[in-house]
Amino acid sequence: MNLNVINTGSHTFRSPKLKSVVTDAIHFFCKTPFFNLPPPNTFTGAGVYALYYLGDQEPYAPIGRANQKSCIQPIYVGKAVPPGWRTARIETSSSQDLSRRLREHANSIKSTSNLNLEDFRCRFMILDGVEGDLVVPVEATLIRKFKPLWNNTIDGFGNHDPGSGRYDQSLSEWDVLHPGRSWAIRLKGIPPKKKGILAKVIRSLN
Repeated sequence: MNLNVINTGSHTFRSPKLKSVVTDAIHFFCKTPFFNLPPPNTFTGAGVYALYYLGDQEPYAPIGRANQKSCIQPIYVGKAVPPGWRTARIETSSSQDLSRRLREHANSIKSTSNLNLEDFRCRFMILDGVEGDLVVPVEATLIRKFKPLWNNTIDGFGNHDPGSGRYDQSLSEWDVLHPGRSWAIRLKGIPPKKKGILAKVIRSLN
């Protein structure tokens, strides 16, 4: 054994079983019922979710048309996990992490001056217990599969209030396109140009 040379092949783990499990989870996710945003009642659990746009407002009209018969093209994909999840302190969420995240997104959209909450739908999948370990790979796979606009092209939709002392940051691209979030107007950095953001969106949708 040569201790001075690293053979990466000896350190790389691959598992067809993992890919199969994630694929099964994606198939399950895509068959879950969809609801208005936010869903009609709160519920317990963590997991993965997607938001869908069904309106006719530019520049998102092509997405809205695609989703008229059924929600097939998400505009955003995200995850919701309990606070102790990253340090493996929590195996099963007994709080309303996923439900709360969807309500937060509904409030973000409702607060804008140019989006209608009625134009959005959502679907979600609860992943608790050992299945909770699939949250990250399932979210990543959904984003790679569907390339949601608010994940891949426009940044900032999932941002939170940075808090006192951190308002020297710039507005996100999403907040430039959709002004209205109360904490976003406190940000003092130089924002990106709206014209350039719209050009990116149009290129992405063509």
